Amino acid sequence: MPTSETNAPEEPVDIPFLQREVGQRFPFYDMKVTPQAVVFFCRVDDQTVSDNFETLRLILKEKGYIPMLQLHNGEHLLYIMKTQQRKYRSIYVNIILLAATVITTTIAGALLWVNYQFPTTDFGILGTYAKSIQPYYLLFGFLTFALPLMLILGIHETGHYLASRKHHVNASLPFFIPLPPVPGALTLGTFGAVISTRDPIPNRKALLHIGAAGPLCGFLVAIPVVVIGFFLMQQNPVLLPANSSNITFIPPLLIQWIGSFFTIPSTAIIHPTLFAGWVGIFLTAVNLLPVGQLDGGHVARAVFKERHRYISWGIVIMLLVLGLFYTGWFMFAFIVLLFLGTQHQPPLNEMTQLDRRDLMIAVVILLVFILSFAPVPFSG
Repeated sequence: MPTSETNAPEEPVDIPFLQREVGQRFPFYDMKVTPQAVVFFCRVDDQTVSDNFETLRLILKEKGYIPMLQLHNGEHLLYIMKTQQRKYRSIYVNIILLAATVITTTIAGALLWVNYQFPTTDFGILGTYAKSIQPYYLLFGFLTFALPLMLILGIHETGHYLASRKHHVNASLPFFIPLPPVPGALTLGTFGAVISTRDPIPNRKALLHIGAAGPLCGFLVAIPVVVIGFFLMQQNPVLLPANSSNITFIPPLLIQWIGSFFTIPSTAIIHPTLFAGWVGIFLTAVNLLPVGQLDGGHVARAVFKERHRYISWGIVIMLLVLGLFYTGWFMFAFIVLLFLGTQHQPPLNEMTQLDRRDLMIAVVILLVFILSFAPVPFSG
């Protein structure tokens, strides 16, 4: 007979219900009740653990419970915890942020278009800004920069959202993050976009698929944007004036390879559309760094489980070394250590095994990272 301790969870739980649902899928030989969770000591069949756990998770989710399966000292422990009630932001927040980001990226694109059209003219900061908010420049700023960049970011987050829905994980719609553009500075008009997963990730497969879906979708959109950007540059190259200083973008392998199919003068100014594609590729690479809560961190945790922390620390060291050549990596390493962390929480069920298809996805993610990462992204 299962035994239980006298301590009870802070909120009442339906013990008979939990015993029945757990017992049907994971025969247990002991049970204890703590203030934090009901813990079942289970026998686990490796062949059926994934399907049984997912079925149990969905049933318990409807009743306000979350299961978590762990291996501890040779025993399989199934923790059942009460779901915390949360208030979620209204969809109007997503809409407002989307509208604001369209405006800021359009203005950023207009500023780029002004500089692209008048590379030899110095209008001054206020003059450049005043010119950029004219309808003509706003239109071309939207078409040549804001639209392709927003597509890359939006489809990236949509990939995460659809993968979350596929694995029955509640997720928010994308939250776009506007950034007011500043004339005379390298500005994008946005910090990017994020979605919020409202359920814990159920297993390693879900963690891998959700983490990989966003970068792969955004990457596939960024490639044609880069091609269009190169084509537009080739059709009408705008040359950098002699003896003028400008930021030099150092493309990753993928953009170098695509650029080899076009004939463009080496002193040509980057077209706003190509810049949007470059930003998309660069953000893909940064997101795929296998560290913390980044998309690459999700993939690394799914593939390597708790050993992922060694990879995370290796990435931090790599960023510090690269910071000797591009100081921006010092700042990013600081962000990782302070905010993103080198740890990644495990999914609810880490007993799930990855199959050959999952490992192929991980290999593809690695190849995308290699093709997208520029150790020194720009100089000047």
